[in-house]
Amino acid sequence: MNKLVLLRHGQSQWNLENRFTGWKDVPLTEKGIEEAKNAGQLIKKNNIKFDKIFSSVLQRANKTAEIAMKEAEMKHLFNNNQLNYTKDQSLNERDYGDLVGLNKAETADKFGKEQVHKWRRSYDISPPNGESLKDVVNRVSPYFESNISPLIADEKNILIAAHGNSLRAIMIKVGLHMPEEISSIELPTGSPLCLVYDKGNLKNHFYLS
Repeated sequence: MNKLVLLRHGQSQWNLENRFTGWKDVPLTEKGIEEAKNAGQLIKKNNIKFDKIFSSVLQRANKTAEIAMKEAEMKHLFNNNQLNYTKDQSLNERDYGDLVGLNKAETADKFGKEQVHKWRRSYDISPPNGESLKDVVNRVSPYFESNISPLIADEKNILIAAHGNSLRAIMIKVGLHMPEEISSIELPTGSPLCLVYDKGNLKNHFYLS
């Protein structure tokens, strides 16, 4: 049995301000830092030892990975107090295009609640100059297939610290959810979702507690 743990970054400043963040590189809040620490404690409590860490190139995901792994005492993954992990923009959050930086409530007032709901929750409808969730799946899938799937098949324990929509894309890719239902799936910040594999086959999934 090996594990793939999906970890959405801790609360960011723009999560707190209810803004569309996308690829904007905003920092964690104090609450987000505490969520990352708690994630590390849960990983340690469940005695999961990772072989490889992946993250997006955005600091809110990077810092979450670094804080969580320190808290989990993954000393074998550190060199001179620096976490050894792989960062790639393929794992970045969905690009919300013209909506980036806008307050979500103000955006609903401007464009209408129904239109904003379509942009946020439809699988294949993208906001102006942005990505749909389908676009994110198409971006994430080749990277996952090339870099992460072989490690799962090799029965390695993997952590991916990323974002709500890039992690939703992975959930679709591994067959955990179908595209038509993914819009209703919420991933809490800083809560590690553990996928359990047996000889390359997904057998179970649960949030660490």
